[in-house]
Amino acid sequence: MSDDANMSMRKFLKQVGVTSQQAIEEGLRSAGATTGQEFKAKMVLTVEGLDVEHVVTGTIKG
Repeated sequence: MSDDANMSMRKFLKQVGVTSQQAIEEGLRSAGATTGQEFKAKMVLTVEGLDVEHVVTGTIKG
């Protein structure tokens, strides 16, 4: 894999991480989530043109 490909992938993943955290924080505020309240989360990554579908599940606490 080229350095350019690696850098573009890292840049994309950083954007995903930052914007996802912001969206979750806003969702928790909007819902008035209480401390310790748990929410099931699921992230699905698909890449057009590649046979890639990656699913991550977990729990987020308020």
